[in-house]
Amino acid sequence: MVLEIIKAGHPVLKQVAEPVDFVNKKMRQLLDDMAETMRVSDGVGLAAPQVNVSKRIIVVDDGTGLQEFINPVIVKGDGEQIGLEGCLSVPGYFGDVKRYQDIEVHYIDRHNKKKKLKAEGFLARIIQHEIDHLDGILFIEKVEAAYRVKDEAAEVMEEAAADAKKSAGEAVEV
Repeated sequence: MVLEIIKAGHPVLKQVAEPVDFVNKKMRQLLDDMAETMRVSDGVGLAAPQVNVSKRIIVVDDGTGLQEFINPVIVKGDGEQIGLEGCLSVPGYFGDVKRYQDIEVHYIDRHNKKKKLKAEGFLARIIQHEIDHLDGILFIEKVEAAYRVKDEAAEVMEEAAADAKKSAGEAVEV
């Protein structure tokens, strides 16, 4: 089921999300619904607070396949990258954001198994952006330079961003 994505200004987006105690059938359905919502919205990441659920859950797809993270924690970050980001909860705005180049994240999966992942580049950027949502932080609070896309130009920008994402691997709609 496609869920409604809430927009900047909604109080849930400013809250620190609650940890998930145990992944049950309801949580697995939420993961499935979040993945479907992300796909139909042409996003590469989605956090539960963006669909009005204050839980520490994110889904991401950097073009290599869907990944799900429950209670994700970045335990290590190295290097630096600055790249263009956007957000499904802040439509029409893009900005350059400084992030770690490489991260190690610990989390649990949909089967309550503890996991860890080392990510770099684009995937690391997406995960950091989505974890910010879990901490009540929007990317517009971290931008080094912001860009407002006029409504009539939004479609052209989205197409260009999708092309750039495919060819250069930079985050645009996160």
